Amino acid sequence: GALMARRIDPAGLVGNARGEVELEGKVLVLKRIHVAYSGFELTDADRGTVQRVVDTHAQGCPVARSIGAAIHITTSVDGL
Repeated sequence: GALMARRIDPAGLVGNARGEVELEGKVLVLKRIHVAYSGFELTDADRGTVQRVVDTHAQGCPVARSIGAAIHITTSVDGL
């Protein structure tokens, strides 16, 4: 949605998420999630716009807002 609203075609975009857990006592607890996006071509003109979308995404993401206080979430995009 956010990329299309800025007229950037997200065709081919793939997101891969990796979670990291730590042992707290005898319980595994999810502490960090990193989402890496790849698979689409960025033009030089679009790089700044895509960076701004990535930087502000968590503010409007229901999942990030729900778990963000307990789990550190990071995001990256190939080509940025």
